[in-house]
Amino acid sequence: MLTSLIVALDLQRITLLCQDWGGPTGLAQAATMPERFERLTIMNTWLHHPAYEYSAGIRNWNRNWHEGGLFAREKPDLGLLMTLSAGFLPRETAFPHLVNGTLPDPWPSEAARAMHEAYMAPFKGLPDSAYNGARRFPLSIPMDSYDNGNGAAQTLHYRLLLDWQKPVHFIWGCADDVFTEDWGVEWARRMNASFDGIPDAGHFLQNTHGSEVADILLRRISEEAG
Repeated sequence: MLTSLIVALDLQRITLLCQDWGGPTGLAQAATMPERFERLTIMNTWLHHPAYEYSAGIRNWNRNWHEGGLFAREKPDLGLLMTLSAGFLPRETAFPHLVNGTLPDPWPSEAARAMHEAYMAPFKGLPDSAYNGARRFPLSIPMDSYDNGNGAAQTLHYRLLLDWQKPVHFIWGCADDVFTEDWGVEWARRMNASFDGIPDAGHFLQNTHGSEVADILLRRISEEAG
């Protein structure tokens, strides 16, 4: 679908920003249609390949979406998970509310309340089946099988992009326990790319450090011309 959108709009000179599952979906486009892309910006993501070592953080995330896991429940509160990831709620506050189907009252901050509201808005009034996409993504991580997450294609795209000849900039949340700083540094080295780590940013750095990400990318683009 993403390929069809890019082709239908005839997008050219694309600057890709990708994070989490945006890596496998977005980088697939660059690997298969490189002529349409001007540069890649890679943030806290991965492409599956046999040598990749999945972190304890991502294995725990996957495990909790299986039957009996913490998130395997009717209408899981995705907004609480996002506010937790952004650092707006501590684990000891978020998890009891997630289990009990309740919300903080009062919220610890307006930012926490607003983020929760924004992430839950698309599900308002919808049945439990509306959450099936969110459920499927964690279960699609190809940790133990190429059958999940199109792992074979991810491996192909990873290998193709190691020979990428255009600018690549890594911007990384270094406090992420899912896609670690060590992995980001190593991947950037393999692609002969720049690497900018944000020490206190976690997994969803675009949520918490958006302005800093933009400033880093604009600086890196200005350096390309130099």
